[in-house]
Amino acid sequence: MPATLPPALVAALVLLAAYLLGSLSGSLLLGRLRGVDVRTQGSGNAGGTNAFRTQGARFALGVVAIDLGKGALAAWLALQLAPAWAWWSLLAVMAGHVWPVWHGFRGGKGAAAGVGALLVLWPLAVALLVGLWLLVLIASGYVGLATVLAAASLPLWAWLLDAGAPASGFAVAIALFIAFTHRENLRRLWRGNELRFERARLLHRWRGRA
Repeated sequence: MPATLPPALVAALVLLAAYLLGSLSGSLLLGRLRGVDVRTQGSGNAGGTNAFRTQGARFALGVVAIDLGKGALAAWLALQLAPAWAWWSLLAVMAGHVWPVWHGFRGGKGAAAGVGALLVLWPLAVALLVGLWLLVLIASGYVGLATVLAAASLPLWAWLLDAGAPASGFAVAIALFIAFTHRENLRRLWRGNELRFERARLLHRWRGRA
């Protein structure tokens, strides 16, 4: 980025780049190669879970790799060009994932893109989040619940680890963002008609064999 550009313009370009990167939806890009739109199948969401349920594990792995990668790239670019705006780039790439300009503003729920950015900005938090996510998933079989609870734990980890003001503030923002994008999952849980990922419900299997 040319040094002559005003810092405010550099920051704006970095955030725009993060949003545009976020708009590259893994499931929709790979779906075009396969001739399918996962938004017309299953839950209608363009995220990794629906990709797995409707297209299988290999397809879903490709989706997750793209969505993690774009989040990591957005955060890395922000650190290189506008470090003060790196945490804002995380929210921008998540927003792009949820409301992708390339795909009619109908995307996923932002979790994978956010995790990708956190891998660059706060990798320890990712280990803690993934650990809690797996525990909830194994215990309940609910992917959405596991994602919401993992995100909700971010402010607690920020406090326990003394992560500082920026990380703490954005931990709250991420938790609220994920709760918002998963609001339909939470409503279905309340009504008792949320889909379970039964194959991941290992604790239930172990109890059944005991």
